[in-house]
Amino acid sequence: MDLKLVGKTALVTGSSKGIGEAITRTLAREGAVVVVHGRDRMKAEQVASDIVAGGGQAYAIVGDLTRDGEVEQLVKDAERLAGPIGILVNNAGGSGGSRETWDTAQPASWIAAYDRNVLAALRATTRLLPNMRQVGWGRIINISSLAATMPPPSAPDYSASKAGMNAMTASLAKAVAADGVTVNAVSPGTVHSAALDARFREVAMERGLKPGVDWEEIERVILPEFAQIPMGRVGTLEEISNAIAFLASPLAGYITGTNLRVDGGLSPGL
Repeated sequence: MDLKLVGKTALVTGSSKGIGEAITRTLAREGAVVVVHGRDRMKAEQVASDIVAGGGQAYAIVGDLTRDGEVEQLVKDAERLAGPIGILVNNAGGSGGSRETWDTAQPASWIAAYDRNVLAALRATTRLLPNMRQVGWGRIINISSLAATMPPPSAPDYSASKAGMNAMTASLAKAVAADGVTVNAVSPGTVHSAALDARFREVAMERGLKPGVDWEEIERVILPEFAQIPMGRVGTLEEISNAIAFLASPLAGYITGTNLRVDGGLSPGL
């Protein structure tokens, strides 16, 4: 399917690794000009270089999204390199390695979680939204989490911040719907990232699985300890990025204000 992304320009925050990297690669493969963002210039430039080597168009920028001045500069850099940004994927953020429980909850950790998730997305969005509204076309996609709607008992700071992103998505979608700008959230489920792979293999060793066993066996044995996924497997980075590429495309022009759960049926709902 042609997603009609040729000629579109996308900025994906936090895209020097993981889900963000997969998103930039998918968008570039579909013909979009992509801006790779991170805080490590070498990693961001490596991803951009790989995309260019594969025939795509990509640029790299750096900046801390928790700092207003740096966000201002990175947006200017993105537009100088790639032109006006029509697609913004607010992927940067995450848990920050949170190990907080309700016994150890501190306001400072909640403030930090809100800053790197909700406010980071807000800073980028408010700087790019005016031009999207002016030209009458734009796509904003916020990367949320199942933790926003299925919060576990631990890391409440992370769950609360992602719930805030969902509310922000719904509110903004209503505010700009008549301007040709769509705003959606995507909530990935359990995804086969480098960190998850390492953790599953660590647990597999603890359970007595032999070194070198293939991933399918590790997944079959270890996954039930982490999540009861009806599909019986974890998702791939490509499955997440493909869903985001569709929402970023002109083909998804009548979809806004949604939270798309890409989770193998872990959180079914109508």
